[in-house]
Amino acid sequence: MPPITRRALLAALGAAALTGCSARQSTLPLDGAAASAAAASPPGPSALPSPSPLPPVTVNTANGPVTVPGAPMRVVTLDTAELDSALTLGITPVGAALAPADAGFPDYWPTSRLSGITRVGSIGAPDLATIRALRPDLILTNQARDGARYDQLRELAPTVMTQTTGAPWKADFQVHAQALSRQAAAAAFVASYQRHVAQVVQALSNARASGRRVSLVRFVEGGGIRMYGKQNFLGTVLADVQLGRPDAQNVDQFDVVVPEDQLARADGDLLLYASYGDPVRSGATTVLAGPAWQALGAVKAHRAFEVDDQLWFQGIGYTGANFVLDELQRLLGA
Repeated sequence: MPPITRRALLAALGAAALTGCSARQSTLPLDGAAASAAAASPPGPSALPSPSPLPPVTVNTANGPVTVPGAPMRVVTLDTAELDSALTLGITPVGAALAPADAGFPDYWPTSRLSGITRVGSIGAPDLATIRALRPDLILTNQARDGARYDQLRELAPTVMTQTTGAPWKADFQVHAQALSRQAAAAAFVASYQRHVAQVVQALSNARASGRRVSLVRFVEGGGIRMYGKQNFLGTVLADVQLGRPDAQNVDQFDVVVPEDQLARADGDLLLYASYGDPVRSGATTVLAGPAWQALGAVKAHRAFEVDDQLWFQGIGYTGANFVLDELQRLLGA
């Protein structure tokens, strides 16, 4: 199947037209079922209401059963996975929290999908007054970020929390889909992702790239150099396409902080890195120019590539995952 453009993918996800936007290539196979589901999930709070309002839905959350309005449209998301879920399912939130070190919302989404979203503070520190002013009928978040303020949030709107974010992103997506009354669309996107995974696995096999050890390094402003383990979003995506990990990252942990003098542990057949926050303050600028980094085999072999932090490390969800798969296939020469 020939690749389709980012524009075609996001249109199939119920996005607005992407006139003038640059495109990432995507090989996500969107068959009739996925396209039909996407068409049934029009974007944004301005979408026409159903002629017969749906009844309330009870969602099993990390805080117990929560009753939410049927097909809520005024949605606030307080983390990046919740944002990806809502946008993927055709809902443009009225408000969303932003990662503290980022200047804007994740740019793997086109401006046309993001321009109507009001910032409601930072992830982990939402602005409750701004949320209240938006009059949401649903708040999506997780206990890892907002568990301590659950009672405050549910006073503003029914609040659906998963336990955490990252590694359980597929299960969390199902919770979000139920809360948004978009289960049929969700099933189509899940099936499309599974077909995309199968296509990438085959392409890697054809290119003799199966099992390559992929190293993931993130420079975090105020948090040092982090090697990502298996218990995170990217760890699961790499596992889906049967790619290996360096020994130091082949661990059932979210990440491992590594000092600069131990950077040899970050080597791999393919080394992917990003900076969260300013690259000077995150240490990326200094480390990338230093001898320990330059001595890595992947760097010497020109197999070390900078990736977009907002997509790779924050794009937790099915749309983010599909773009990551496409970039992985390209970077591995398949």
